[in-house]
Amino acid sequence: MAKSDVKLLGVWASPYVNRVQIALNVKSVDYEFVEERFLPKSELLLSFNPVHKKVPVFFYGDKTICESLVIAQYIDEEWTNGPSILPSDPCDRAVARFWAAYLDEKLFPAVRELLLAQEEEAKAVLIEKIVEGLALLEAAFVECSKGKAYFGGDSIGYLDIAFGSLLGWLKVVEIMADVKLLNEAKIPGLAEWAVRFSLNDVVKDVLPEPEKLIEYFKIFQARVEAAAKS
Repeated sequence: MAKSDVKLLGVWASPYVNRVQIALNVKSVDYEFVEERFLPKSELLLSFNPVHKKVPVFFYGDKTICESLVIAQYIDEEWTNGPSILPSDPCDRAVARFWAAYLDEKLFPAVRELLLAQEEEAKAVLIEKIVEGLALLEAAFVECSKGKAYFGGDSIGYLDIAFGSLLGWLKVVEIMADVKLLNEAKIPGLAEWAVRFSLNDVVKDVLPEPEKLIEYFKIFQARVEAAAKS
């Protein structure tokens, strides 16, 4: 399979794009990364994801797939010769999908809102919401890992990818809000998992450094504000 057969349209700083990159690395699939521009959005993006108009967009030959978790599942089913991403047990698969949905519907939005919040009272409420969410995920880690290294067991799986892609942005929140979220005393399993996940060979060259994310966030915010005023 030629590298050009598989393409990923995305932004390096996006945790959703990072998910797909990690999934491809798990399966040892070579791919071409096509960087999406800031603003305005490219015609390529608007043409191939007219519904949400967001990255990532995944191309495999004449196939086009959108939405990070959908893409991760497709990669798992298309490339069956690599390690499995989704759990083999139907109940375990359902649990992993449940928590992945929780991340996208509850935790990720809270992190985004916190980064954009201006009032200290609003920030405090959002920090508490994130801390409560991480406590729930600590319990989920104990349940899903069954005492092993990852949510997926002995190796990185679906929920590891879904949550782990956010770790860089959690570090950004810790730096910008001067708060410790992955607290070893309160959520020891999750804190150790985060270090283990970040150092894994399929991950370590994908997750952006927090300092680069902070710089990206400031530039992106300035461009969004400028576009709103124009």
